[in-house]
Amino acid sequence: MISKKDSIYLEGLLKKYEKLDKSDENVYPLLDKGFATNDIIKGIEVLLSRQITMSNITRKFENEFGKFIGSKYALMVNSGSSANLLAAFAIINPSKKNKLKRGDEFIIPSLCWSTSLWPMIQAGLKPKFIDVNLKSFCLDENLLAQKKYKNCRAIMNIHILGNCSNIKKITNFAKKNKIYLIEDTCEALGSRYASRYLGTFGDFGTYSFYYSHQITSGEGGMIVCKTKEDYNLLHSLRSHGWDRGLYNKKKKNFNFINSGFNLRPLDLTAAIALSQFKRLKEMMNTRKKNRDLIIKSLKKSNNWKNQFTFFEPTNNLNPSWFGFPILINKDFINSKTSFLKYLNLKGIETRPILSGNFLKQPAAKLYELNKKKYIFKNSQEIEKRGFFIGLPTKRILNSQINNLKESLLNIKKNK
Repeated sequence: MISKKDSIYLEGLLKKYEKLDKSDENVYPLLDKGFATNDIIKGIEVLLSRQITMSNITRKFENEFGKFIGSKYALMVNSGSSANLLAAFAIINPSKKNKLKRGDEFIIPSLCWSTSLWPMIQAGLKPKFIDVNLKSFCLDENLLAQKKYKNCRAIMNIHILGNCSNIKKITNFAKKNKIYLIEDTCEALGSRYASRYLGTFGDFGTYSFYYSHQITSGEGGMIVCKTKEDYNLLHSLRSHGWDRGLYNKKKKNFNFINSGFNLRPLDLTAAIALSQFKRLKEMMNTRKKNRDLIIKSLKKSNNWKNQFTFFEPTNNLNPSWFGFPILINKDFINSKTSFLKYLNLKGIETRPILSGNFLKQPAAKLYELNKKKYIFKNSQEIEKRGFFIGLPTKRILNSQINNLKESLLNIKKNK
């Protein structure tokens, strides 16, 4: 533990480096200065202890995360992608009575992220893509009843940018059909549907602490589950397949009970994540206020000509926003390429909505993921019209709002 005197010294040192940072206040990255002073000090404490690998701080964070989110079992990993990998390999594991077999089909929205999809394929499962709802950008639960999804054995459901589908309807569908439900909550930490946090409805929930997410430790992730058996399985898969840390009774040190990976986090990243986690609700509220301020500023402008559509939270959802997604309306869509180039040159960092319609990606063609050439109209429209910018975790400056307003409303009509 750093002394008060040393802490004051470090705070002064950090302030000195902040003063040396002469970045333009109108530059608008996805996340600006994502680490608070205390986050960095907590990381330095771990470095000074020389105990940087996974240990007590990781376990403390896991416990606090589980209590907050409403899950008895939480396990930290080195990324949200690794959390998805563990979930995928858990549901095919021979230790499970209802394990999936190679070639079994799973449902995943066509608007998805690479490492929501590939772990399931790497586990030997076959994707059956489903379109999304144009209002929420998430899986359209009303399509689940279609015949082509009848034989699917799992759902990889993705909560996009803090939003969600009707998760209760999806959960009921999964239970009725006795199939696994994995909630990729990497972009929605803190979003609550009715009385429960997203990630706790399915068999497994995954989270990411990558930079610009709701909390960040640079890298890092978490997976939650419902049963002790699944927790033990995930624990073993995370660390080489051994049983270290699972049992109180003495066993040989290197007792391998399953297959495994090395997906362990560091106490260093756990310390930073835990420090941020204590401010999660505060940062969520700030992002909500910033989002409202940006929308209000745009719509009050004399230059507002309905250039954009902004997605709204699903009914019964109290969202934890990650980013500010925008759909360009039809009278302006032909300007998208030049417009995004203009924004980035102005210092306003932009991103596509996830990876767009994944079936249009070169990797999807390489692996022949859409042999029947299904059309996913809404996913394609979101790719065509959509992009997102960041939402600061600190109160947005008036100068930033004005710069955003002027820059966004500078989009040109179709020629």
